[in-house]
Amino acid sequence: MRKHFTLAALMLASALTACQDKTTEAKPAPERPVLVTRVAFAPHVPERSFVGTIRPRVESDLGFRVAGKVARRLVQVGDRVKAGQALATLDEADLRLQQEQADAEIRAAGAALAQAEAELRRIATLRSEGWSTASGHDRQKAAAEEARGRLIRGERALSLARNALSYATLVADADGVVTATQVEPGQVVTLGQAAVRLARTGEKDAVVAIPEILVGQVREGAASVALWSDPDRRLPARLRELSPSADAATRTYLARYALTEAGDAAQLGMTATVTIGAPADARVARLPLSALYNDGAGPAVWRVASDGQLVLSPVTVAAYEARDVLIASGVDEGAPVVSLGVQKLDPGQKVRVVEALRF
Repeated sequence: MRKHFTLAALMLASALTACQDKTTEAKPAPERPVLVTRVAFAPHVPERSFVGTIRPRVESDLGFRVAGKVARRLVQVGDRVKAGQALATLDEADLRLQQEQADAEIRAAGAALAQAEAELRRIATLRSEGWSTASGHDRQKAAAEEARGRLIRGERALSLARNALSYATLVADADGVVTATQVEPGQVVTLGQAAVRLARTGEKDAVVAIPEILVGQVREGAASVALWSDPDRRLPARLRELSPSADAATRTYLARYALTEAGDAAQLGMTATVTIGAPADARVARLPLSALYNDGAGPAVWRVASDGQLVLSPVTVAAYEARDVLIASGVDEGAPVVSLGVQKLDPGQKVRVVEALRF
């Protein structure tokens, strides 16, 4: 009887053990919940905006190349002019007299040269017949050369007189707009004195004052310009000139941005907003310091794959901050990265994602 009881007890224990094993095999291991943060790349340095004005790239003072009395001023401030258009004229009376004088000098020099050459030919004939000496021939030859030089000087003087007469009309050297006039009819001007200020409209700049702490960002960052008259349209801009020294009063550096697509919408003197961002290759992902894992092989992060398994991804750290680490490369945009408890994880471990809240 005792043997039967012992055998029944053993069979019952074996059955219970088998059932427990089956229950254990049927129930999978629970997935570990992990707190993750989505990778989001942004410029390392945020965009900065400055107020600027639209200015012409080239604005020059035009003046007469000869002195004289202003006869007429043909333009007003604000007039648009074409290249070669007359802007002002001088009294041409004295200049015409100089041209006539140079013309008379040429005629006299031509007559003298003709006489000297004819005399040279006669002396050469007499010398060949033995009626003239070699010294007389040489003197006449020198006289002919002098007359020829006088004619050449007269021709150059006539060219200069004609140029001076043409300089009596001040013309625009390019398409532009008149921004200032410094002479009036009847005024006597000197050589090179400023008469009309012309701003070329072909190329325009946005001029801004940059604080000294942002000079480095200005040199490398991309820029755009938005006119206050059309704030929804942003024009591409390129840094063309940056002052090498700061203004003594404001301690700012003057920067000029070339507007390649301004067109007629950007009028001279308009106010604009110049936005300067970080370079395209200076984007970083900001993650909490607790997301960084380092087992001696370099910094890395735990990335959650699409199947829920953990993958250790080495990363390049751009900088460390008080609470965050800036990642330059190693992870893709939008990738879920474990942000807490990274020291207790293993490669290939199955996890359950819990999104971190952002405030």
